[in-house]
Amino acid sequence: MKNDDKVVEVSVGRVESILITTSAAITTDAIQFAVENNIDIVFLDCFGDPFGRVWHSKLGSTVLIRRRQLEAGRGELGFGLAREWVVQKVENQLVFLKDLKKNRPSVRELLGEYIGELEEFRGKVEALEGLLEDRRLSIMGLEGMASRCYFDALSLIMPDGWRFVGRSRNPAQDGFNCLLNYSYGVLYSMVEKACIIAGLDPYVGFLHTDNYNKKSFVFDLIEVFRIYADRTVVNLFSKKQVHEGLFDSIPGGLYLNKKGKTLLIQTLNETFDRKVKYRGRNIKIRNVIQYECHSIANNLIKDWNISGDVKK
Repeated sequence: MKNDDKVVEVSVGRVESILITTSAAITTDAIQFAVENNIDIVFLDCFGDPFGRVWHSKLGSTVLIRRRQLEAGRGELGFGLAREWVVQKVENQLVFLKDLKKNRPSVRELLGEYIGELEEFRGKVEALEGLLEDRRLSIMGLEGMASRCYFDALSLIMPDGWRFVGRSRNPAQDGFNCLLNYSYGVLYSMVEKACIIAGLDPYVGFLHTDNYNKKSFVFDLIEVFRIYADRTVVNLFSKKQVHEGLFDSIPGGLYLNKKGKTLLIQTLNETFDRKVKYRGRNIKIRNVIQYECHSIANNLIKDWNISGDVKK
């Protein structure tokens, strides 16, 4: 691997993915070597959004999982999983805001108000019952309102000069959204890979609809893991590592330049390599994503009938 004038050698056993960003090149020999060693290559645009990947052609598991995934979207399990993911997302946001509240006395009262609103949204999602066909818009509407509340709270704790007004994408209107969008792009590629390995179909979503060429299931599942990107980006600001030199101006907004990508990807790798408690074990966060996908796949093929409802 060559970076500017430096050549760096990395053991194949330490590489899980190769991210190719703008102004980068890779040889066909390197691509073949990566495929042979089960290393996926992900291509990211200047905003951090994955637009392609190279990987081996073997399916992650049996077709049965994909068939059950299709059936589940019409039954109780699909609704239950979609609701659970949104509830977990809001719960993650609540825990984060409560952590931030402890060390920010100047905005403690305001953060408390946002926390109260988020708790109300969580309760409303938990109270929903039925099937996705009838409740999809309700779940997504509540999730959207909760997200706006959450990001308003995060803007409140940003350092002077870095506060933002809501979410902005492609291009981002501010440094926070620029870093967060790129982080979500990296996370998106990780979730997609975990789905494929577990045998889940990235295109068959429960909450997000099955639009043409849209990896709806990845959009569903990523909600649970966004918090890791959120915490990483906020910590960069808290540690005063963010400066104007990380961004370049483009028509309509900003994008992350080479310095910004280097800092962010290095910090994200540190986040995903950190160990957390998961079902009684200490494992890396990146492996939590994989285990969760395997757990979903196992649930899909266990105790189900053809209608997609749990066997009584």
